[in-house]
Amino acid sequence: MACPFLADPIDQGAAILRREVIRREILRPRIDILALPNNFLLERYRFSSQSIIYIHNLIRPHISNITRRSHALTSEQILCVALRYFANGSFLYNIGDAEHLSKATVWRAIRKVCLALTRLLPTFVVFPGHKPVRAIKEEFHRIAGFPSVIGCIDGTHIPIKAPSKNEADYVNRKSTHSINVQIICDAAYIITNVEAKWPGSVHDSRMFRESNLSARLQRGEFDGLLLGDSGYPCQARLLTPYPDPEPGPQQNFNRAHCSTRARVETTIGLLKARFQCLRQLRVTPERACDIITACVVLHNIATIRGEQHPALQIEEPDDDPVHLPAIEDGQAVRDAICHDHF
Repeated sequence: MACPFLADPIDQGAAILRREVIRREILRPRIDILALPNNFLLERYRFSSQSIIYIHNLIRPHISNITRRSHALTSEQILCVALRYFANGSFLYNIGDAEHLSKATVWRAIRKVCLALTRLLPTFVVFPGHKPVRAIKEEFHRIAGFPSVIGCIDGTHIPIKAPSKNEADYVNRKSTHSINVQIICDAAYIITNVEAKWPGSVHDSRMFRESNLSARLQRGEFDGLLLGDSGYPCQARLLTPYPDPEPGPQQNFNRAHCSTRARVETTIGLLKARFQCLRQLRVTPERACDIITACVVLHNIATIRGEQHPALQIEEPDDDPVHLPAIEDGQAVRDAICHDHF
């Protein structure tokens, strides 16, 4: 056995320093977040104190620590740590420094909250929405006079770090790594459908074609239309603009289509502005999909509860314009609406 008196003094000093850092990490005072003013909470957590309490009551059974040993975080603290990460997307150690926590504790809190929020997806993300279909159509019609719309669809890329597996699949048209996310919204900026599982190389049209919602639309389960850009094929239930509109009704159709479909672009802009972590996720693709889904649920909660909108920045389209062919019945529906309403 080595004699302790012969150990390297430098190693002994380093060990003492590590113990002191750990001791201070545990004993640092925790912040009573809900006692802070709402303007502070909105800036750093994106929610007022009442909304934080509301979210906490929804997910508390799924995030509470079983023990209070070693100064374990309360469920309120776990939620607020995750909300701070979603809000600013900073490095984990920056979040830890702000909340007086270790990097590992921050990551565990984020994982707990993500998994708890994904459980709420069927409750808060419902197509075509929680309102009656007639009300949804009327809200869209008030924008630009476009009839029978129950949703607007678009894809958006969420940047991620290069994954260790199947790296090439995640390279998008801009030669960066991403998850391509399908978003459908109503006229009130509430997300009614999300597909957050596709690598960045997958085109928007394929995401929609292989989605469960596409099959349900084709079976006629919903009375209404989706509006999408030219990256989608024109179908009976998914209308796209005329690729080369003639003056008159076709141009009027395209203008009304563009004004109405802008709701989904604004919704995506609000989602990313509210949760800055979606600007760049430094996690695996699987974890990225969980975070995206959690942020969508939180976005809907914030919208429903009337939380203050962050400063909005509308992004440029992710893909170059591509005009896909119109399916025969899709062309007929588009022409009929153009003739009757524009």
